[in-house]
Amino acid sequence: MSRATNSLPRTVAAHAVLIAYTAIALFPVLVIIINSMKSRNAIFKTPLSLPGPQTFDLIGYATVLSQGNFPLYFWNSIVVTVVSLFLVLLFGAMAAFALSEYRFRGNSLMGLYLALGIMIPIRLATVAILQLMVASGLVNTLTALVLVYTAQGLPLAIFILSEFMKLVSDDLKNAGRIDGLSEYRIFFRLVLPLVRPSLATVAVFTMIPIWNDLWFPLILAPAESTKTVTLGAQLFLGQYVTNWNAVLAALSLAILPVMILYFIFSRQLIRGITAGAVK
Repeated sequence: MSRATNSLPRTVAAHAVLIAYTAIALFPVLVIIINSMKSRNAIFKTPLSLPGPQTFDLIGYATVLSQGNFPLYFWNSIVVTVVSLFLVLLFGAMAAFALSEYRFRGNSLMGLYLALGIMIPIRLATVAILQLMVASGLVNTLTALVLVYTAQGLPLAIFILSEFMKLVSDDLKNAGRIDGLSEYRIFFRLVLPLVRPSLATVAVFTMIPIWNDLWFPLILAPAESTKTVTLGAQLFLGQYVTNWNAVLAALSLAILPVMILYFIFSRQLIRGITAGAVK
């Protein structure tokens, strides 16, 4: 009874901190969504108030859909994010399985080398990447973005997934080998289903930087046909005049895929994070 009483203040304090952090994190998102449905004057006069009968205005969304080619920007972002995410999860899981399952000379050194990719920002190699894409003829193509984002996401994916794959029972894998399963079938049919929570964790942490990135689309794919959502939103930002209704509407629409992904994978994400914490 005394232990439960002593742990109650800690639990309350922990929940208070988490609630405060959640409120701080969600506040900018709510402000963006609320002001995207208000008139320009209301945005500056009462930015924290809800849209009312006199301030409600969807001119920002109408501008976004009529000017530029926002549906194309949205589609480009979806294609780049989905393809990059698929390649990161596929190759990251395969590399993590090899590093965790097989012991060979240089195993630890290779793991350390891949971990360096987490600590060294890929933007430091922007000039070299741009020269490589120019030489390969991939400038102003979505392929250039996919290749860069795949390389960017692989180190973290391998680092996380290899730790989870070490927890998969060796008896299960050896039983599959005795039954005549190839290494590929063991990987796809036995190992991958058991590490789905970690895959969801990697997917969320990989998708958000890709979807929100402005740096590489601006440098590698600034053409009208290859613009992404974040780059397309810059259309409404001018040196002297900024259409804040359209900017906030574009940002509100860009938030939707991230929110949908979180709600789909939230259970797997929490399981993956807690499993790593318990380990």
